[in-house]
Amino acid sequence: MKKPNEKKIASLVKELLIELGEDPAREGLVKTPTRVAKSLISLTCGYRQSVKATVNGALFTSGTNHMVILKDIELYSMCEHHMLPFYGRCAIGYISRGKVIGVSKLARIVDMFARRLQIQERLTEEIAEAVMSQTDAEGVGVVIRAKHLCMMMRGVSKQNSEMTTSAVLGTFRSDEKVRQEFMSLI
Repeated sequence: MKKPNEKKIASLVKELLIELGEDPAREGLVKTPTRVAKSLISLTCGYRQSVKATVNGALFTSGTNHMVILKDIELYSMCEHHMLPFYGRCAIGYISRGKVIGVSKLARIVDMFARRLQIQERLTEEIAEAVMSQTDAEGVGVVIRAKHLCMMMRGVSKQNSEMTTSAVLGTFRSDEKVRQEFMSLI
């Protein structure tokens, strides 16, 4: 996917400011359209990334098939319904089948999918499927806990609400003991 047109986005933001009743020539707003355009391009950079390029060959042979867990991966995304942020933490676990993935690549996979307009449910699944496809693991588990500003600052205005989603594949789905071990460790 090609990089979005920053000037066009800035022009649209300027129109939006006018439609909302603001004066885009006001001192505090003069550069806002460009800042918002740059921000949106950055916050959606995941559309212009692929799992293969993100992992970049960082798969390593390993003789073990123990559970590997990376937790407390902070994530920031924007809900596709209101284009408001949601943020939280992600835990990823997998049981290798002879290959382990570079630990930083797990965090990069989270960022790649989070930097798209998202719903938390799909984000969780996409991360799990990407880890499974890249590692050929016996099983993968992903849990995300996040706060959604669309719930906090508009609509029902529930400041302390937190959404939890999980996706389990392979042995994490078929073997309750594996799933329980993962859940207890995260």
